[in-house]
Amino acid sequence: MGIVIVEICDGSLITSINVEEILENEYPEVAVIQNDCLSFCGMCARRPYAIVNGKRIFAKTVEECMDHIREKIESDWQLTTNENG
Repeated sequence: MGIVIVEICDGSLITSINVEEILENEYPEVAVIQNDCLSFCGMCARRPYAIVNGKRIFAKTVEECMDHIREKIESDWQLTTNENG
């Protein structure tokens, strides 16, 4: 099983919760990295988002965004497991 990287812009609305603590407790193989800027100017002020293994994940609410992030993490793990299985 590989590692999953979740990148968070410190200006993103998703930082209203502790994404790092939540995801790293739920998924030990996940690394959450908070950056000053992820170069998606303006998106961070409009809606919560993160980048999971290079793919931009966003939603209207923080809760919905977290659900999409979890789905992407589990999908990526399933792909890795099937490839190595």
